[in-house]
Parts: sequence; structure tokens; C-alpha cells
Amino acid sequence: MIKNIFFLILLVVILASCASLRKGSSKMSESPLADGGKDDGIEVLEDKKPKVTEDKDDDKREIVIREEKVKSVDIEENEDQIYRYYVIVGSFRYLDNARTYKKNLIDEEFVPVILENENGLYRVSVAAYNNETPARNNIAAIRRNYTKYSDVWLLIRKQ
Repeated sequence: MIKNIFFLILLVVILASCASLRKGSSKMSESPLADGGKDDGIEVLEDKKPKVTEDKDDDKREIVIREEKVKSVDIEENEDQIYRYYVIVGSFRYLDNARTYKKNLIDEEFVPVILENENGLYRVSVAAYNNETPARNNIAAIRRNYTKYSDVWLLIRKQ
């Protein structure tokens, strides 16, 4: 009797493991270096579009867009550094939290910038563009390559 119970428990564990593999529970896809090299999906060139994979819904999910007046916290902006479209991966009420988050992003080889909006919220941007298409392409690439940043969104700077 005990052998039968043990066998049933073992069978359930094995079947549960197989079911999780079908769902794609592997953590390898979350690693920025999962493909064996440095991720090239973050810096998207304007004439190239990231390939859309059929098995991921994140690329096809609608992009959240907000239009806000923002100013850079990190650097003093001049005419050459003012962009219209920003790829946002984090928002914070407190500047210290945004700075901590920025340090973590730097460790992942992003080049983040902290922006402050008119309501005092701090937005952490990992890319900035003057055209909307490359910004959207970058969002798709981030969603595809970094599942933990799947809530990335587009900020449009109010003029």
C-alpha cells in the first residue's frame, strides 16, 4: 500500500514538472545574456525593425502612451539632448528609489536617465528618440528580451 502511494506521488510530481515545461517556465529567457552574447535589441536602428516572434504576446500587446512635460534630473539639457519620445521602464514617487533603480539598470548594461514630470513623479528612461517608430521598436525589443520589463511604455514629451 505504501509503495503504491509513493508511486502515485512520484507520478504526480513528474507530470507536474512536464506541464511546467510546456508552459515555458524556464528562467533562461529572462537573462540578458541567455543567447550567449550581449543583447543588441536595446539600441534599435531606425531602419531596422525587431523580428516579432509568434509565441510571445508581449510584442503584440498595445503600448501604453502618456504625454507629459518632463525635465532631466541627471543632466542639464541643451537643444541636442531634448527628445520627443522616451522608453520608460520605471516610475517612482521618490528620487532615491529612482536612483537605486537606475543603478540596477546600469548593471544590466542599459543607459538610463531620470526624468521628472510636472506632478513630481520620476520616470526612468532607457532610450530617447525624436521619431516614434524606433521608440516603439525598442519597446518591442525590450519586451522580447527582458520579460521583467514587459510593462515598458512610451512617454511623449509635451512641447
